[in-house]
Amino acid sequence: MYMPEGDTAAGEPLNLPITLNEQSNWQVILNWICAILIAIVFLAAGLWKASDPIGAAAHLAQAKVPESLSVLAAVLFGIAETFTGVLLVIPRFRRWGSWFGSLLLISFIVFIGIHYHELVGAECSCFPWVKRAVGPQFFVGDGIMLLLAIGAGVWSRPPQSARSASLILAAVAVFAVISYGVATTRHTGTPAPATIAAETGPPISLREGKVLIYFFDPHCMHCLAAGIKLAALDWTGTRFIGVPTDSPGSADSFMAKTGLKTKGPVSTDLAPLRKLFKFDLPPAAVALEDGYEKAMLLQFEDQEPGAALRKLGFAK
Repeated sequence: MYMPEGDTAAGEPLNLPITLNEQSNWQVILNWICAILIAIVFLAAGLWKASDPIGAAAHLAQAKVPESLSVLAAVLFGIAETFTGVLLVIPRFRRWGSWFGSLLLISFIVFIGIHYHELVGAECSCFPWVKRAVGPQFFVGDGIMLLLAIGAGVWSRPPQSARSASLILAAVAVFAVISYGVATTRHTGTPAPATIAAETGPPISLREGKVLIYFFDPHCMHCLAAGIKLAALDWTGTRFIGVPTDSPGSADSFMAKTGLKTKGPVSTDLAPLRKLFKFDLPPAAVALEDGYEKAMLLQFEDQEPGAALRKLGFAK
């Protein structure tokens, strides 16, 4: 009996080429690599915004998101990015995660493109630990992330169980709302140290009356703009203290440039203050009354922080 070349005896498997199987394995591996890498990006960005919406809102306001919408935007982006990251990790939801991730990245690229001339050279406030300046290389990085998001959807299985995905979304939303509630009450009532060291002269007492401590980076353009706004306020009845977060040798020059040098002294006791009054990146400020925290100020765009300080009775 004639048997074509490559066939075997009855009952034995045919010696078929395995190219298709090899290609399938290669596709699966590439799909997983893209999905895990871009999921890490979205989970890092989303969990940061969802767990610290007040701090994230300050960064979004610096990135030209309207300040009145910055907290809401931080909460919504935190939910969307965290949800997208979870979908990307789970194979049966991965295609949906790819769609959502691509849409978020395209929207972000378009937004930065619209405000490019205002933001060029400024730090992109997307992640709490990674510093990226807005410039041509910024779009290259986001383009790579967009390719990863698309790659996570290619060769992924058809999505299944919208109900299960909805439950994940609900869980992420509940986490974000609870985090927002905690954040709004976290920065109140913390006792300040009795005194802090002054750059020159005797220690500065924090236990009497109203005190505003302004944390700034002397090389930060946002800090400079915020400092100029603070210098324009009437501080009658409130003591002002500047605390540099970096390059303390440049603090005096910064205070003079903003007009704050005549408002109050500089302290270099950053470590004990930052341990009590937590914030991510400057500018930031803490309002103290009789030695206790009255409010943490992280918004410095538009009418802030002047509006908040007037409401608290710290400025006129």
